[in-house]
Parts: sequence; structure tokens; C-alpha cells
Amino acid sequence: MPARGKRYEEALTKVQKLRESGPEDALAAVKEAASAKFDESVEVAVRLGVDPRHGDQMVRGTTSLPHGTGKVRRVAVFAKGEKAQQAQEAGADEVGAEDLVQKIEGGWRDFDILVATPDVMSMVGKLGRTLGPRMPNPKSGTVTMDVDKVVRDIKSASRVEYRVDKAGIIHMPIGRVSFSAEQLTENFAALMSALLKARPAAAKGRYLRKITVSSTMGPGIDVDPQKAQAIAER
Repeated sequence: MPARGKRYEEALTKVQKLRESGPEDALAAVKEAASAKFDESVEVAVRLGVDPRHGDQMVRGTTSLPHGTGKVRRVAVFAKGEKAQQAQEAGADEVGAEDLVQKIEGGWRDFDILVATPDVMSMVGKLGRTLGPRMPNPKSGTVTMDVDKVVRDIKSASRVEYRVDKAGIIHMPIGRVSFSAEQLTENFAALMSALLKARPAAAKGRYLRKITVSSTMGPGIDVDPQKAQAIAER
């Protein structure tokens, strides 16, 4: 294991007394422990009581964070006609149809998220092998006729996508250390609420198994799952 830096060790000392705190205390501690010279991202890791190897236990979706994530993302939109114009007016960084497909086939990747209207998915489908999970997908809300709303949500960094990984964990940014503790707590509650609503019927036993919050360079702080559920259900 690589040696930890002095700043990390100092931050660890500050939070060692915290053991499965409530979300408010944990997020306040994340802010206090952050010491990098840049505005660190605040991340949440949630281990769920699901087995993602089974399709009926996959947890995936989108939600809106009331205060955004603090990160601006580049959005490319596959659309034609009026919908293409709406996407441009909403602030999309790139809009096109056949020409955009050809551009991506040629190696262009200057985007973070792809959005498409349903009527052009037949031409977009040929990019499936090239883009894999970056493809627009109805389950993630990126195949939609409401392209203007989705683009605005993404550009404002309020709309986030979550997806459980092979280990049953969801990783998600919920803001920056420059956010107030109240803003981070409200974003945290919005994410927890979305995950609870997305609980698969096939999931058995305890659903929220382990929750950790941290900044980019800081130590992880455990959050009491019961307290996290309570704040989400307020």
C-alpha cells in the first residue's frame, strides 16, 4: 500500500472518532477534513443488498440533486428538426443526426453525455459496439422527446445518473466541499430517496448495507444506513 500523505493522516485523525454518523455530521466532517488546494468533489458510496448479476436486481436510474454537483458536463444530442433546435437553445454542446453519428464513428469523443430522441435511435444504434454504456438509454432517461429539459438539467449539473456496479455498490458525486453542509445534506437526501424508490422487488433483506462519504483526497466516513433512510423519508 502506498504511503499516505501528511494531509491525509491529519484528516483521518479528525474523523476517526466518527462511527456511522448521521448524514449531517458526516458531511460536515468531510468538509472539515478536506485540505486540498482545489475544490474537491464530495462522493457517496452505497453498498446495496442486491446481486446485480440478476437482471431483476439491477438498480439504475436518474434523479435531480437540488443543488447540482458543481460540475459542468458536455452534452451531445442526436435529434432532427424542431427537437434539434430545442436542444441547441437549451445549451447542448453538439447537435446532429447522421453527421453526428459519422463524427463519432471517426473517433470524436469530446462529450460527457449523449442524449437522443426515440425517432433517431435506429441510426444511433450502430454506435452500440463503439460506445457501449455511453450510449443513450431509455432507462437512464437519455432517450427522450423532452431533450430541452434533459439538456438543461444536465448542463446545470442537477441531473445525475446512478448505476450499481458488479460489486453491488453505487458511486455518486453529490457536490463540492465549497458547498454548505446543508446543501450537501439535501443532495444526499435526494440521492437516498431515489435509491429507496428504485429498490427492486427481488431484493431481499437489508437494502442499504453500507454508506460512506468522502472528498476526493480525504478519508471515508461511514454513515448510519438507518439515519440515511430516515433523512430520505422526511
